[in-house]
Amino acid sequence: MPANTSEYLMIMPFIFLGSTILFSIIIEISIKKSEEILPWLSIISFFIVALYSLLNINNHAMLFNGMMQVGGKSAIFNFIFNLGAMLITISSIDYIKKYGTYYGEYYILIQSSVLGMMIMAGSNDLIMIFLGLELMSICFYILAGINRKKLTANEASMKYFLLGAFATGFIVYGIALIYGAAGSTNISILISNFSNLLTNIIFVTGFILFLIGFSFKIAAVPFHMWVPDVYQGSATTVTGLMSTTGKTAAFSVLIIALTAIFTLNSPNNFRNYFAVISTLSMLFGSIVAISQNNLKRMLAYSSIAHAGYMTIGLAAGNINSIAGIIFYLAAYTFINIGAFSIISIVEGENDSHIDIDSFSGLNSKSPVLAALMSLFMFALAGIPPLAGFFGKYYVFIGAIESGLTWLAIVGVLSSVISVYFYLRVVVYMYFKEPVQKFQLEISPLALTSVIISSALVLIFGVMPDILMNIITSVINL
Repeated sequence: MPANTSEYLMIMPFIFLGSTILFSIIIEISIKKSEEILPWLSIISFFIVALYSLLNINNHAMLFNGMMQVGGKSAIFNFIFNLGAMLITISSIDYIKKYGTYYGEYYILIQSSVLGMMIMAGSNDLIMIFLGLELMSICFYILAGINRKKLTANEASMKYFLLGAFATGFIVYGIALIYGAAGSTNISILISNFSNLLTNIIFVTGFILFLIGFSFKIAAVPFHMWVPDVYQGSATTVTGLMSTTGKTAAFSVLIIALTAIFTLNSPNNFRNYFAVISTLSMLFGSIVAISQNNLKRMLAYSSIAHAGYMTIGLAAGNINSIAGIIFYLAAYTFINIGAFSIISIVEGENDSHIDIDSFSGLNSKSPVLAALMSLFMFALAGIPPLAGFFGKYYVFIGAIESGLTWLAIVGVLSSVISVYFYLRVVVYMYFKEPVQKFQLEISPLALTSVIISSALVLIFGVMPDILMNIITSVINL
């Protein structure tokens, strides 16, 4: 087979999704009822790309003169991005009518953001990472404020844009310093010379700025200030997308940047940085979430805490901890998408029914929704044998292997604190009388998304080795 033909097959996920975006734009321009066609086109495209990535996970290669990589870890991330986006799109079909954003461009923005995530996870050059980041971020800024008639959405979009642009400044300046010290932005070259470059103060400064920029993106303390307001003000399905696949994309870049530490045993000079932001994120997120009555804000602070748990793996910096992070990201993506999808079902017009009182007595209105929401709350709390438990378990084991037992203990304590506010939701659903009387209209499509998410959470929990074996087999690629 000619080399160029095989390369085209390897980058087929990018070509296919890029073609879908162009085709979607044509449909949006030329067909009046594009908003009825585009969701299904998006769902089919995301599913095909996710399946193709999974089937070609062992076909690892560097393309475009070492600028991009396919297969291996990037294929796993592509699977998470596209399957997560598919579930969010299914939940969105009925939700955006209720939210007042029944536009075709909503789906084009989701497609474009996923393409940006794929570029980030498949990058082997700092410039490519920046291009993917900007494509994803710009789409998220627009999606956060897509309903321009809502003041809360406008506020969310503006805050996200200003602080996101501020974080991007750190990243760009960091890349400039890294290039000045290393003479290259190619990640393979940086990895091979990582130990020597750590003696260069300009490189270290640039790398720290790069890490700070992505600490904003993963919503770690003290770079978390945008999260609660943006998550609350954005459409619930958009929040589900940002808090899961967006966070996964940012972590994929951090894992790529730290490859030398966990594959070549280079010194982990950034261990203390990650240990500090991990500790602050876990404790701050868990403690502040206790006082939240708005479920979207509660899950926002929960998201900060989970960023802290995952960052433990970066502090540990070994193969097992990195594999644990990837498993955790996969599990967290489907847990959170399921939880936000249920909130989108219960949510009424004008952002009503998203506080915990609205979930009082949910079991009497819909036993299925109550049971599934309980499943997601238990999984987020890390109760075995669900996927959330094994995500934390693998990360904590990696930390102990690296001599960071104290950090694993802090993680366990934070998890114990978080059990309160997760189980509080369950108590309200099963043991409280309904406070607000409203008609619950369950979207069959959104319920389908929730059921698929719950099935994946159970599968990854009951049989974690299925996913973990795939991750460990390609972690060095």
